[in-house]
Amino acid sequence: MIVVRSVQPGDLDALFTLASQTGEGMTSFKPDIPALTARIERTRRTVDGTAPLAEQGYLFVMQDTETQRVVGVCGLEVAVGLTQPFYNYRVGTVVHASRELDVWTKMSLLYMAHDLTGYAELCSLFLEPASRVNGNGALLSKSRFMFLAQFPERFPERICAEMRGHFNEAGESPFWRDVGSHFYQIGFDDADYLSSHGKKSFLAELMPRSPVYVDLLPPDVQESIGKTHKDTLPARALLEAEGMRFENHVDIFDAGPVLEAHIDTLRAVRERTLVTALIDDAASSEGAKLLVSNTAINDFRVVLLPRLPQGDTLRLTAQEAQALNITGGATLGVLPLYPKERK
Repeated sequence: MIVVRSVQPGDLDALFTLASQTGEGMTSFKPDIPALTARIERTRRTVDGTAPLAEQGYLFVMQDTETQRVVGVCGLEVAVGLTQPFYNYRVGTVVHASRELDVWTKMSLLYMAHDLTGYAELCSLFLEPASRVNGNGALLSKSRFMFLAQFPERFPERICAEMRGHFNEAGESPFWRDVGSHFYQIGFDDADYLSSHGKKSFLAELMPRSPVYVDLLPPDVQESIGKTHKDTLPARALLEAEGMRFENHVDIFDAGPVLEAHIDTLRAVRERTLVTALIDDAASSEGAKLLVSNTAINDFRVVLLPRLPQGDTLRLTAQEAQALNITGGATLGVLPLYPKERK
């Protein structure tokens, strides 16, 4: 079976292997052993309640229980920007008009902003290419919404998710090439590395002091603002199906879109229900796709099952119960994998 579970110290080597496959623009999940070790430890302290709010975050892995291989990862930060600024560009509008010349123009501007300070953040989503089958990508991404629905008291009112921005066929970010590089005077990968390791003072020191006029940028740069990386389009579609939306904030490096939502409006928070587990190896497979989670903060787990509850009971095979680390009579959270309008 495929299960998404809370990260454990023994996952370090597997996380490093996964991070080595991510490619450009994956700021929050780098192949760095010390950083990954610290991330695992930070998750443990968050679960234990010993981490201060500014440091709180969770990391989950997707594992094949048959081979024991870790094939995916996803993260959830509790409150961004509390110790170091969380920078974004806000896309705004300015109007220039002259009655005397009968001229009226509307232009887009990029304003440096800290509007998302204190938001929770969905981050670090990656699934190895060979495992992007059978709904695994949706399970991995949406497992975090099941966690939010189970433990809403651990999070603020709003949440965001930075999508990887557009890179051209040459593997370069047009936005970085014609905007960021002129201010920071270093390569995209170097800036990405420094930012992902918390070394963000150079941003405040070198970032543009005035708004950037989008209309003055080359056409390919204008088109890249708010455009999602081709490999991240499926992830964006999944998040939008859960209730997240683009609200005119973009990443400062590659201009990728930032999706936002009030947590209490997310589909999982509104529609997830609780049922009781019944162990039955004769449990049928009806073809429905159902997200099923346990309710344990110290070992949260989510699987995808091919059946619906019967009233307030959900039948599980012994293998499924083992994957969820529960016994008969346990409380489970359940949610259809996709919204009702999607078949």
